[in-house]
Amino acid sequence: MSVSFELNGAEVSAPIGPEASLLAALRGKLGLSGTRFGCGAEQCGACLVLVDGVPRTACTLPVGDVAGRRVVTVEGLGSAEAPHPVQRALLDHQAGQCGFCLSGIQVRAVAVLRDNPRPSEEEWRAALAPHLCRCGSHNRILRALMQVAT
Repeated sequence: MSVSFELNGAEVSAPIGPEASLLAALRGKLGLSGTRFGCGAEQCGACLVLVDGVPRTACTLPVGDVAGRRVVTVEGLGSAEAPHPVQRALLDHQAGQCGFCLSGIQVRAVAVLRDNPRPSEEEWRAALAPHLCRCGSHNRILRALMQVAT
């Protein structure tokens, strides 16, 4: 069995059953390690991806639900040579310590900025609330994201 969808701008066919999680397909069968497994219960934000532009948790989303749809992971936001402005700001501020949470936060930030190019600090805080940062870097992350929105 396989499930076909667009992944970071390219058509892919994941050789996996439709009931498996999107996260399992991304990290296992498709070899993308940027999207993280955190809690497995939609509670930490580490596995966030965009599905047709909407942030979704990949840990519980069946891969069959993204058949024929557009999925963007952290790898699809930018590259080492041309990072997305969110990625550039996080690097400039050395915002991540362990970096475990940052893939989901980057995906969320891109979605926030698409809908609101100048979010306030309160709006950023609300957007980041579902994301658990185990090493306590939220303040640095927030400062970096505030830079992108100016």
